[in-house]
Formats: sequence, structure tokens, C-alpha cells
Amino acid sequence: MTATHALAGHDSVPGSARPSPVRGVSPVLEVPFTEDGAVDADGFRRVVRYVLGTGVSSVMFPGFASEFHKLSEEERGLLTGILLEQTAGRTGASAVSAIVAVQDHATMLAVARARAAVAAGADLINLLPPHFLAPSRRAVVAHVRAVLEAIAPTPMVLQYAPTETGTSLDGATLAEIARAHENLALIKVESSPPGALIAELAAGDPALPAVEGYAGVQLPDAFRRGAVGTQPGCSFTEIYVEIWRRLAGGDQAGGEELHRRLLPYISYWMLDTELIVAAEKLISKRRGLFASSMCREPAHRLDPEEVRMVDRFLAEFADLLPSLE
Repeated sequence: MTATHALAGHDSVPGSARPSPVRGVSPVLEVPFTEDGAVDADGFRRVVRYVLGTGVSSVMFPGFASEFHKLSEEERGLLTGILLEQTAGRTGASAVSAIVAVQDHATMLAVARARAAVAAGADLINLLPPHFLAPSRRAVVAHVRAVLEAIAPTPMVLQYAPTETGTSLDGATLAEIARAHENLALIKVESSPPGALIAELAAGDPALPAVEGYAGVQLPDAFRRGAVGTQPGCSFTEIYVEIWRRLAGGDQAGGEELHRRLLPYISYWMLDTELIVAAEKLISKRRGLFASSMCREPAHRLDPEEVRMVDRFLAEFADLLPSLE
């Protein structure tokens, strides 16, 4: 199911019999649109092929970076099918696991979507817990358990993004769920900072692997605390792969130095989710991955200085970010 890569980093949490099904860099795929707002399916195919060629062990779709909340059901199904077509034929050292995300607020809809994704060929399910109108913790836990039961034994990544959702789940609650459901395989930690929860999960019973999200802003600290991977956007995957290669290969100083160069950009872009989506789309357009950097409204419109920032970024990292035309 999951590829084994030299760039994988930590294979499992120390002291845990539960290996991580996701390791290293696991990008969230972006969705290109045409200038009139239609889904650019051919552009999305190029996105998938590009990311699969960067040395990653898994990819995720759709997430916040995919503008999932702006896609119709038909568009979402079309794009998920394109992803699964591209990952299905890859075996051995070239295999890349497909993580399909579920964000439905109604438990019955989340269960149905998760089952359909598994039937279509998803290797893992990423679950964003319900958050609209502030459901109780008991209701959130019941929702998570229902989806876990529905897809077992397929592994689940549980996404913890309190800034975007307001959902609050602590380490003890996550460990309690994991004790009852062996297919809770991984936690995507997007709290700010993520390190404390990553360390708490690693020390729990059972120990739970974690990946760090949030564009990798706290990546070196997360790695030191036991993160088994990172899940950023995808327009400059090569930089994250190189940072992870250095950290996982024992070159802590080299990994931190490259991350220090990246940090002024991602720390600004991550001030707002719509801002980093817009910046990453312009990066992909500049690199020749697709024709338009259009984001569906409501969206962040890059001002002239933010456009110049993208161009400075591409000039600074030109050695790691070749043209994709």
C-alpha cells in the first residue's frame, strides 16, 4: 500500500508497535482553475504527475490547499478519480499512497464518502472532524469513531486543525480513540505550535505517529519531537523534500538552514489560508505547471508587493525549483 523511500525519516514512533503509513513529505494537491473559474482537469493531471515525480511517499486530496470547500460534488469526484488513476499503477519503489480526505459534517455523509473513497482505491482516509456550529467533544468523538469503524481496516489520518475549525481534541482523547480503533494510524497536527502535541502523542498509550502541517512553519521542531512527516502544499514540494532529506539523513544543521531561508515566505503566507493558496497557485503558474493562478471567490487577491515576493522566492530557490513547462 505505502511506498518505502530513503527520504522517509522516522518509520514509527519509538516504543510503538503501530508503524506510520505516511512518512516524509506528503503534499496536499492544489486545484487549478481556468480564467473563467472552471476546473482545469488537464492542469490537475500535470499537478499530480509533477508531485508524484518529486520523491514523495504519499499525497493528499482534497484539503484546504485544494480549496475543497469551493468544489462541487461532480468536480470533487472527477479530480479524485484522476488522482487514483495516477497512483493505482505505481508499484515497488515508485509507489505513492493516495490519501483521500473527508470533511463532511454529517456523520452519515462522512461515512458514505469514506467508504466510497476506499472502494475507489484510496489507500488512506484523511478525516477532518466536524466543527460547524461547535459540536460537543462527545459528538466529535462519535463522528470520528463511526468513520473509523466504517472503513476498517483501511488506515485513517485524523486532521487536527484548531485554527481553521475551532475543534479541540487533546492527546488523551486521541489515545482513547486509538485504543479502540487500530486503524487510527496517524494524526495530522496543525496546532500552533504543533510540537507539544506531537511529543504527547508519541509518549501516549498507544504511541501515535504524527505529521506536521501548516506549511511546515514549525518543521524542524516537529521533527525533533518525533514527527514522522510533513504535509504542506505542493507548488514547491522539492524544497520540503530536500529539508526532510537533510533532517532524516542526520544533517540537522543543513535542514534547519534551508528551513530558515524558507521561513520568511511561509510564515507570511500562512497568516491566512486564502493567502497561501493564492501564493502557491502563482508559484505553480510561474513554474509552468498550469496556465492560470485563478482562485474561486471569495479569495485573496495578491497585491503588487505580494506578487514581487513570489518572484523573489522563485529567484532565491531557482536551484531547487526548475521550470515545469
